[in-house]
Amino acid sequence: MVKRYAVILAAGQGTRMKSKLYKVLHPVCGKPMVQHVVDQVSKLGVEKMIAVVGFGAEQVKEQLGPRCEYALQEEQLGTAHAVMQAAPYLQDLEGITVVVCGDTPLITAETMEALLEQHRADEAKATILTAIADDPTGYGRIVRNSAGHVEKIVEHKDANEQEREICEINTGTYCFDNQALFQALTKVTNHNAQGEFYLTDVIEIIKTDGGIVSAYQAPSFDETVGVNDRIALAEAERIMRDRICRQHMKNGVTIIDPACTYISAEVTIGRDTVIYPGTVIEGETIIGEDCLIGPHSEIKHCRIGHRTSIRHSVAHDSEIGNDVTIGPFAHIRPLSKIDDEVRIGNFVEVKKSIFGKGSKASHLSYIGDAEVGADVNLGCGSITVNYDGVHKYMTKIEDGAFVGCNVNLIAPVTIGQGAYVAAGSTVTDDVPGRALAIARARQVNKENYVDRLTGKKKS
Repeated sequence: MVKRYAVILAAGQGTRMKSKLYKVLHPVCGKPMVQHVVDQVSKLGVEKMIAVVGFGAEQVKEQLGPRCEYALQEEQLGTAHAVMQAAPYLQDLEGITVVVCGDTPLITAETMEALLEQHRADEAKATILTAIADDPTGYGRIVRNSAGHVEKIVEHKDANEQEREICEINTGTYCFDNQALFQALTKVTNHNAQGEFYLTDVIEIIKTDGGIVSAYQAPSFDETVGVNDRIALAEAERIMRDRICRQHMKNGVTIIDPACTYISAEVTIGRDTVIYPGTVIEGETIIGEDCLIGPHSEIKHCRIGHRTSIRHSVAHDSEIGNDVTIGPFAHIRPLSKIDDEVRIGNFVEVKKSIFGKGSKASHLSYIGDAEVGADVNLGCGSITVNYDGVHKYMTKIEDGAFVGCNVNLIAPVTIGQGAYVAAGSTVTDDVPGRALAIARARQVNKENYVDRLTGKKKS
């Protein structure tokens, strides 16, 4: 099998983004653009993947890690010059090289595989990924000969009236015979108005040398969209979001209103789960089967079991079990672990805590830095007072305990197995198992007190 290589062009500053963030690191559905490209290229079985970096090189390297080798383009002198920076890694090798821009997050491995297959079938030296544009203004036009091969690429400004009627455009993604590519690169000049070295000139050089230049038309123009500004970024986000939702729906997930649902690229959702409008699901989140998520919920970096409901709530960086009910208006903060059959109700905040199986905090509670056992009931207004202004302390509530309404548990403290805490108590000492703790002043009624008030104003 012919060996494959890839060059990813990621050196441009992206001045039109008007951003401090390096262009190819702008996220689309939660993942940097260049990461989308690398993930798709990785599916092609390439032997080497060279990322050509410039501005923000260290940030790109940090993002992509060891999956790529890196070539530095210190000056941005055009696309051909960028590819030439990969010469020390590739120029002596035999095989096929894919060249793709790092700001095309919508391109798919399937389309690039079809491009490679077209290249092989035509025995071409170069093959261009093309697309049909509804409005080709500004794009280079693909002029084909009678055999269907590429006769030339005509830039818009150089095209005659007939050529401007062509809707098939150059997308900037190519595959080349590797040695033909690097031989042609040595012949590219910068004798043009911009004084830059263009990769499109390689096409002309290969053709002049007698090589076949083929083309593969992408199934959708959307795949080929390059992101150069915030407007294009938003459009890429819209297309990617739609693509992700469609894939989940094909896999058996019900999404009530895809246009009002945000799911990032790395999310996994089980079948028969229903996602309601206004929901945001981000990061490496895994959601099981038969869940109800939303409306208006935010979930990030969570692992959620089966048959769990999360309504009008937020959950970050936590584990949530099976048959759990959360919300409405609950907040599961990072490092929480919610076991099966737990109920976290209205306006309950959980932070860095463990909830055992079948436990309940139904409303208006804060549970932070706590270990809550199984079958525990936390009454309305229960609070673990975990912070003394300097340090945070643990609260431990053992299996079967019952904590009444409006109770403050001053950590560090342990509520023993099966113990009861009376409503309105402020507990500062451990409560033994199966004991009743009452930590409140005894009620005193003063008879006729109001009548004895002097100077009381009549209302």
